[in-house]
Amino acid sequence: MVDRATVALAVVRIMQASHTVTLEQLPDLVAEHAAGAGLYDVALYVVDIRETVLRRLTGQGCDAAGGGEEFTVQGSLPGQAYQRVDVLAESAWGGGMPGGRRRWWVAVTDGVERLGVLRADTDTDDEPTRDALRDLASTTALMLLSKRSFSDSYARLVRTEAMNVAAEMQWNLTPPPAYAGHDVTVGAVMEPAYQVGGDAFDYAVAGTTLHLSVFDAMGHDTTAGITANVAVAACRNARRQGASLAETSEQVEQVLLEQFSTSRYVTGILADLDMASGRLTWINRGHHLPVLIRENRWTTELVCPPAGPMGADLRLPVTQRTEQLQPGDRLLLYTDGVIEARDARGTQFGRDRFVDFIRRHHAGRHTLHETLRRLMAAVMDHNEGRLADDATVLLTEWRGSQQHELTP
Repeated sequence: MVDRATVALAVVRIMQASHTVTLEQLPDLVAEHAAGAGLYDVALYVVDIRETVLRRLTGQGCDAAGGGEEFTVQGSLPGQAYQRVDVLAESAWGGGMPGGRRRWWVAVTDGVERLGVLRADTDTDDEPTRDALRDLASTTALMLLSKRSFSDSYARLVRTEAMNVAAEMQWNLTPPPAYAGHDVTVGAVMEPAYQVGGDAFDYAVAGTTLHLSVFDAMGHDTTAGITANVAVAACRNARRQGASLAETSEQVEQVLLEQFSTSRYVTGILADLDMASGRLTWINRGHHLPVLIRENRWTTELVCPPAGPMGADLRLPVTQRTEQLQPGDRLLLYTDGVIEARDARGTQFGRDRFVDFIRRHHAGRHTLHETLRRLMAAVMDHNEGRLADDATVLLTEWRGSQQHELTP
């Protein structure tokens, strides 16, 4: 029988013992303490960068070429638990374990960032059992996060193909692809995941302000990646010194001019959202206009005169615009690789299809982050798996005093 108090004690013991263990030692640590609380044969599976497969994290080495057990995100029970951010029992799908035990799959998440799934067997099937599984998964997520940033084993495990140098820089530069807090949910995707060149996204929280930005650097090579990295770093440096949006973009421009003269430039949208009031301010530096989706029925582009790309030294005035968001509004920032992806006949994916996809899939059926996963899969399929340009989406939803709805 699974007892909540016993599970709570096991969670504490796991946390206490986790401080000096390596990533490879986590599975055995979790399994050992969980078994004493009635959660047996625990195993952890992490999702790859593209969110296509779930690979088992073992203590035998974490090499993508190691042939470890894995499941597809699409079409498997563990994948369903991952997609739905849910707790699913195999018996409900026609399975079942010897001796009357039931096997469970539960999503491993930090807030709304999905890291993978956890497997466990139990002798019971009730709500306390499900709560215990969620508790264990939450604890496991925190430990996984504490180890992954300096683990090459983790980096290898979540890759399904070789990564170029530009992508190596970009994935180490960007914040996590998902965030929720203070009535706001943020999600981001970036393709081609292993050959991304000049695209970058960024977000950060300071008090009640959410900073948002997307960048698209000229070119699709390592230098483009360096340019995007410099732009993001300059942006962070300026805003952390209290610079306004316009001042921040001007500092980015000056840094790029110092490093590259006018041979390299970056387009971008920089925005601040007051999470308490829903007031959005933004500037446009030669980029595609943000798209606002309201009540899942109508969409509009947020018009703002462009000031020209940062680094081009055009010296155009920077205009700041504002918009009052309503609860449930979704803001889309994106790069041209999303809408300009072409199929074999040369037909673009297009802005209308892009926005309509978000509206249809995020109409209460899927989480924001599952919608983005499916969107990028559709964009890649449209272009037969190979994009000619980077494609990045940064999607923000403001809930407006509905904090309880942030997580599934």
